[in-house]
Amino acid sequence: MSKRTRTVLGEDIARSVADALQYISYYHPPDYIRYLSQAYAREQSSAAKNAIGQILLNSRMAAYGRRPICQDTGLVVVFVKVGMDARIKSTASFADLVNEGVRRAYLDPDNPLRPSIVADPLAGRINTRDNTPAVVHVDLVRGNQIEITIAAKGGGSENKARFTTLNPSASVADWVVDTVWTLGSGWCPPGLISVGIGGSAEKAMLLAKEAMNEPIDMSELIGKGPSNAEEALRIELYERINALGIGAQGLGGLTTVVDVKVATYPTHVASKPVALIPQCAANRHLKFILDGTGPVQLQPPDLSEWPHIGHEGLHTTSVRRVNLDALSKQETASWRCGETLLLSGKMLTGRDAAHGRMVDLIDAGKPLPVDLRGRVIYYVGPVRAVRDEVVGPAGPTTSSRMDAFAEKILAEAGLFAMLGKAERGPAAIESIVRHRTPYLIAVGGAAYLISKSIKAARIVAFEDLGMEAIYEFDVQDMPVIMAVDVEGNSIHSSGPLEWRKRMAADSIARSIGI
Repeated sequence: MSKRTRTVLGEDIARSVADALQYISYYHPPDYIRYLSQAYAREQSSAAKNAIGQILLNSRMAAYGRRPICQDTGLVVVFVKVGMDARIKSTASFADLVNEGVRRAYLDPDNPLRPSIVADPLAGRINTRDNTPAVVHVDLVRGNQIEITIAAKGGGSENKARFTTLNPSASVADWVVDTVWTLGSGWCPPGLISVGIGGSAEKAMLLAKEAMNEPIDMSELIGKGPSNAEEALRIELYERINALGIGAQGLGGLTTVVDVKVATYPTHVASKPVALIPQCAANRHLKFILDGTGPVQLQPPDLSEWPHIGHEGLHTTSVRRVNLDALSKQETASWRCGETLLLSGKMLTGRDAAHGRMVDLIDAGKPLPVDLRGRVIYYVGPVRAVRDEVVGPAGPTTSSRMDAFAEKILAEAGLFAMLGKAERGPAAIESIVRHRTPYLIAVGGAAYLISKSIKAARIVAFEDLGMEAIYEFDVQDMPVIMAVDVEGNSIHSSGPLEWRKRMAADSIARSIGI
């Protein structure tokens, strides 16, 4: 065996993957916290500042509590660079070693992570219960070490990935900016946008996915200035995307992205493949190296970099307290877009699978397993509780996936309000107006913080669905934002447009020296 050759044990790979996944489930990368803290300090939109404050407070709480930042603990994606002078000692394949690490991480009894992977994407869609398999990309490179970049990608942001093939003369920047404007806020900004350009269709997507795990360095790049076309494009996109005014959680504000990544690869003379992938506020990734000396040793980040934001600093506008146990249609009709509500009392939960079953029962003329009349339903799939927890991290899921069920549920079940994340589509808003049933949002990326407002939780229907079962939560001062009122006014429409106009006006004023 060559003196240059190093042997890495298969067990070290599996253990390192497991430890890394646990680590990124509760520790944000410090660079993201630094940039998000700067965004919080300069934010002028009270709703967006509130949302960023919740994300930062949630991050600090998750780090100290060592519980997931977000209830969607992600699809595991792994990029591996294996040195050609490294030897892996194992009878299992590399993918099997990674999947063993995923299995250990997601079933860890001290910090169980929510399994979200279904085995058959077409038919049964049965949860694998351990979040396997991961998506694994392996490259052979020079050297005798193994470099592993591991990420956990949430479904809300992954669903907003886009691809196109432009004409060679077309503007990448224009396509990216126009596309980001159409994405809505289901990808949970403020985060990152990563762009892959060139190669083939699949290569462009891989370029974008891998680039989003690089360190955040936009301030440094702007300070020194671009040195090539890729860096110039990064700065242009960063400025133009933030000028859209989408803001945190789509509420309208100054910061939509904290960075933009661009990666390129040679391509066919007739082609310009372009991939766009957003990264959400649960920005989870880690790079480590195995050199044959054992599994990776991960040290906690310096939590002094996390800002001290107390609950009292979150509500930058007046709040209204709501008793869910004495709710009336008259009261819900008085809620206005952008208003912060603190909910107390009992609410039900239900997301995709539960809504599908309820609609099937309605269509069959059968009773629902739980009475929805006069209730609020929260679109959530919580993490399993541990120790003295009532429930694990329980942040909102993307509400637009429930749009297809909205009319039938509202017409037949008598709900008083819905609660989730991001905007609703036109048909759902029509149903909101028709049935005078408003829509509220909680902050995506604040799952652990939200869980602390849940004082009791019990499954009341569809227990076999696991995290997608219907729960009854008893909440106290759960912070939410009024998103669509009974007249159909939507903060996800008005907020970004208002801030887009404000920033355009400020830009014009600066250009003429006012």
